[in-house]
Amino acid sequence: MAVAILQARMSSSRLPGKVMKPLAGAPMIERQIERLRRCETLECLIVATSDDASDDVLAAHLLGLGVDLHRGPLNDVLGRFLGAMDAFAIDGEVVRLTADCPLADPGVIDDGVRLRTKLAVDYVSNGRLRTYPHGLDMEVFTAEALRCAGREATDAYDREHVTPFIYHHPEQFSLADLTQDRDESRLRWTVDTPEDYAFVERVYAALYPKNPAFTSDDVRALPFQHYGPDA
Repeated sequence: MAVAILQARMSSSRLPGKVMKPLAGAPMIERQIERLRRCETLECLIVATSDDASDDVLAAHLLGLGVDLHRGPLNDVLGRFLGAMDAFAIDGEVVRLTADCPLADPGVIDDGVRLRTKLAVDYVSNGRLRTYPHGLDMEVFTAEALRCAGREATDAYDREHVTPFIYHHPEQFSLADLTQDRDESRLRWTVDTPEDYAFVERVYAALYPKNPAFTSDDVRALPFQHYGPDA
């Protein structure tokens, strides 16, 4: 079993406040948490947001839902993760997730956790060798590996994006990739832009009322999709 840390903030540059935008009558982050709670391999879910005033409304909403919450540096997200790990005494497997993925697939996350356990590696991702849609991203790593990165990473990019120090040092950490047997790397199921959000709104409008636990295959079966600019 692993602990998931979901990073979230209100100050997105391309779509400010996106994590609180409504989907099927609730904020987007609430819908994502609803999906993540269906994971079989997660024993705990913690949201890591910043201690900046811009995230006060987000923190208040999550605490009102009874979600485990940690607040830390806005830009040093690696430091924020380490603070959450210390606050909740996390020493085993950690899953990193981002709050712009309201179509997150519990089965994909479970597959990543199980692959890391099976291979006994430091780090597994489905984003380095991408075959899944953008928006089904997950990373799973050992708490020890991230603490090592926290001690040694000094570059601002490494601190902001949490895990690059790990996967950029294969001589120091053992790595593996989770892939599927189809290439869906051009699909955009994430929310970074107004166009992304409009697509996800259509997905939820089409699927959620009849089946809140709709699957990735349900999304694939829709008569519309959303592709990246290079599709």
